[in-house]
Parts: sequence; structure tokens; C-alpha cells
Amino acid sequence: MIYVDEFRDKEAVRGLARKIVKIADGKRLTFMEVCGTHTMSAARYGIRNILPENVKLLSGPGCPVCVTPNSYLDRAMAISRLHQSIIVTFGDMFRVPGSSSSLAREKSQGGDIRIVYSALDSLSIARENRDRKVVFLGIGFETTAPTVAATILAAQREGLDNFFVLCGHKTIPNAMKMLVDSPELNVSGFICPGHVSAIIGSRSYEPLATEYRVPCVVAGFEPTDILQAIYMLAKQVKEERASVENQYSRVVAEDGNTKAISVMEGVFGTKDAEWRGIGVVSQSGLSIGEKFSAFDAESNIEVEVERTKEFPGCICGQILRGVKTPLQCKLFGKECTPVEPKGACMVSSEGTCAAYYKYPQLP
Repeated sequence: MIYVDEFRDKEAVRGLARKIVKIADGKRLTFMEVCGTHTMSAARYGIRNILPENVKLLSGPGCPVCVTPNSYLDRAMAISRLHQSIIVTFGDMFRVPGSSSSLAREKSQGGDIRIVYSALDSLSIARENRDRKVVFLGIGFETTAPTVAATILAAQREGLDNFFVLCGHKTIPNAMKMLVDSPELNVSGFICPGHVSAIIGSRSYEPLATEYRVPCVVAGFEPTDILQAIYMLAKQVKEERASVENQYSRVVAEDGNTKAISVMEGVFGTKDAEWRGIGVVSQSGLSIGEKFSAFDAESNIEVEVERTKEFPGCICGQILRGVKTPLQCKLFGKECTPVEPKGACMVSSEGTCAAYYKYPQLP
């Protein structure tokens, strides 16, 4: 673990913190970490607490479970109630509340809902249950979309006609543009997501820097990674420039993973997509392409979906837009806890509310 320890070295952390104090020079700066893993890492390592008071971190819409709207969850639960259906999902989705239920509750009432660690595992379930419709819940950003695309390709090769994907995948760059356009948000720069960037490449954020004049730094997830990214952003602000810089060069290439992009683009097209708390963002979602439409659960499995509603008082949407923090929610830590979550941000391991609850020292 020597390689990891180097990125958690206390003296290196203190040195970077001192450099941030000096480069910020009292100027008020707010940087948004777009990725949920950054949110949790910053909380775990106490990054916010070692920054000067004039430098703030703001959490954004980078948790894939959190931004998945209730309309998607409600459809998944409606499918789970159909005779002979099997819902297959990653564990994070299991306890997320929809409008009136959750997958956990549906399972307790007899629904066949199974948790897997890989999208490919859902094909084994489909092979073993050829007389039933097996629906995989495809959510997440560019990080997970290529693996789901590869799963659809594998299902096609095998001729599995009982396998479907309920496609809720989203893409990050257009959502970041929407945040910049919002008059309610004023950020000095973006800490760009390392995982997503490993697929799409650092070049994908260039329009944010060139057209919107917002500094961007792609960052890793260790404490020195995040602090160095904050320093690089503050330096751009001080020098009155906006560019895309790559702090996470040990993983992220300028053009990303071209093979993964090719697989993803071969199966999925793009569409407007609904984000929880943000609304519909133009061309920020993925849809299953016409060539693979036989695997599209939404177009092949007809269900009646209930009218969507949010839990009264839940401000997940405002937290995901970066305009409020969990501490400003009346439900936080009282009516809404990890044991009894009222909103997605408290359920997910990458959720902002979950981070604030688990690490209560957050300011």
C-alpha cells in the first residue's frame, strides 16, 4: 500500500493546504466537486476543515443514484409487480425511495428483485429464467454505461430475448453547462470527476473553459489529489484564466478510453434526460439505439406508472444543484437518516446527505 500512502502523506497535505492559503490570498472562492466519490472523499479526509474560510467546496450532481428521478424508480417498481418479471440492480438503488415505495419494500411484498455486482451477472439470471422477463436497471454516468452497452451486445450475441435494460444513463458535461447557466449558482471552478473522465477524457470539458470561462481540473480521489486540484483551480482564478487541467494524469488521458467510448456509442444514442432536482437537461441522457431496441424495457414492457411525487420537505433537488447543504434541510438527521431515508441523497454511498451524516464535522 506504499503507493496509496504517498497520496495520504500528512506533510504533503499540510504543504498543499499552506499553498492554497497563499494562492487564494483572502479571495472568496467556491469550487464544486461534481463527483459523488469526491464528495465522500473530501468528507472522509476532512478536506473542508483544513481549507481557509474563504475557500469553499460545494457538492454537485455527481451521484448517479441521487440524480435518478422518481419517475424512473416508479417505472422500475411497476415492472417488478408484473407476473414473471425479475428486476436486477446494483445495491445502491435498492433502498432509494420512489413516489410511494422502494425496491426493498417491493421485495418484502413478494417482488423478485436481485442485487448484482456486475451488469453481466444479469445475463446469467436471464439464461436461468428463460420463461421470465429479466430487467436490468441501467443507471449511472459514462463510467458504467460502457459495461451495460457490452452486456447488451453479449445478450444479442446469445439471442437472449428475455433480457431488457431500463435505461436511465446520463452524461456529465451537458449537466455541468446547465449548472453554469443557472443564475442561482456562482462557482469559481469545477473539480471534474475522475472516474467519468477516465472514459470521456479531459478534453470533454474544454467548452466549459473556452465558452463559459470556468476553470476545470480533473482530479483523483486521495486527499493530496483533491487539495492539489483546489490549488490548481485557485491558481487559474488568480491568473484570470480558464482552462482544463488534468491532475489525475496517472489515470485520465486527454481523449479518454476510446474503446469504451466506441462500445457505448455503438449501442446508445443521446436524448434529453430528466435529472432529480434539476429538470430536463438537453442531450444529457443515453437511449438504447434502434438496432438494439429489442432490449429496451421502456418500449417493450407496458406498465402503468403512478403519478410522481417527492417526499414533503425533502430538498435533495436543491442540494444536487448546489444551492443548499444538507444542514439546511429540516428532515436531515431527524426524520431522514440512513436507516429511514426520505431522499436519495441520504441512501447512496456517494450521496451528499450521507456524507454529512457519516462525517458530522462538516461545516
